[in-house]
Amino acid sequence: MKKSIFTLSLCMIAAMSMMAQEEAVPENPWKFDGTVGLNAAATGLVNWAAGGKNNMNGFVYAKLHLLYKKDAMAWETNLDTDFGMTWEDAKEDALKKSTDNIKLTTKFGWEFKEMWYLTVNAGFQSQYAIGRKYQDGFDPIMSKWLAPSYTDISVGIDWKKSYKGADFSIYLSPIAGRITTAYIGDAWNRKYTEERYMSMYLDKYNNGEIDRATYEAAVAAYDFDQQVADYADIRSDLQRTIGTFTYAKEAMTQGVHSYKIGDPIYRSARAEFGLSFKGSIAYTYKDLKLGTTLSLFTPYQDKGFNLKEAWETSHPGETYTGYYMWSNNNRHFGRFDVDWTCSLGYQFLKCLQVTISTNLKYYNGTLIADKAGVEAERVQFLGVIGLGVGYSF
Repeated sequence: MKKSIFTLSLCMIAAMSMMAQEEAVPENPWKFDGTVGLNAAATGLVNWAAGGKNNMNGFVYAKLHLLYKKDAMAWETNLDTDFGMTWEDAKEDALKKSTDNIKLTTKFGWEFKEMWYLTVNAGFQSQYAIGRKYQDGFDPIMSKWLAPSYTDISVGIDWKKSYKGADFSIYLSPIAGRITTAYIGDAWNRKYTEERYMSMYLDKYNNGEIDRATYEAAVAAYDFDQQVADYADIRSDLQRTIGTFTYAKEAMTQGVHSYKIGDPIYRSARAEFGLSFKGSIAYTYKDLKLGTTLSLFTPYQDKGFNLKEAWETSHPGETYTGYYMWSNNNRHFGRFDVDWTCSLGYQFLKCLQVTISTNLKYYNGTLIADKAGVEAERVQFLGVIGLGVGYSF
């Protein structure tokens, strides 16, 4: 009898201990998941009658998601980044950049009602390397690290819901700030302005458009300070096309090129206050992942003065069609910057992955030249399809 009571007591103590241990282990509030991978392809040709060129291309990518959720608090961070290069058997521009993107977002929310969060949201977008417009001869620089970059900070309301494997989020902020940068340092500006100047005359010499003496005379006459004074340096070009420049109405009385160095016609950054909207869907079904995000921003400001009209008023009889018609006049409330991304990934055989991603943008004030060299605000689109080694966790 005593042995039975002793055995029963031990069993009860062990059971209570196990229950206590189970209760003592709290649920981990952190969740970390994502996808990383490398996609590559190569083509080799030897005496191939159908034609073609040897080429290789590849890109690395990462989509990482970190979530902290405890009680009414939620902190969520996403990193979406990729970088790709293409090599082609060619005498000119054999190695080209194909894709380059950094996008980091983070938001902290307090759930004041079920599925409704008071949220502080921040984001940053830029790229790693210099971007060029690849063409015959000299390749103009179109972008670089921090030129452009977009930093967003806002406070608003976020609605979140999970349903059958899909996570929905709708965020609206009437208190949103955006900083657009076109930062170009002095040393960088001098180096690549010289490169552009020398390369343009070298191309003309190689194409037989000018003789050797003319080429050498042009190189000898190079004056970097004059390039800056004429707004013909790389810094001025990028700040103009990215849209961080500003114009004073009084300049029209003297002509738009009347400014001197130090005047605020060109700036490294533009700060705006406005309205922001963001909607996203993330869906997971077994080895399939689908995600899409739409971001909109419009500044709280009135129309700026119309530079095209001002130019034509101060130059009777002339019609202006250049970049002055795409000015701060187009950045006003109701004109939205649009950024829409979609991604689809499917993993099979544990390590192989198919990925499809697209990015559509339209930014007011960002100028893009067409084949004829005419600059205007245009819809931007990037699409990437890849098959390679990937890992989801």
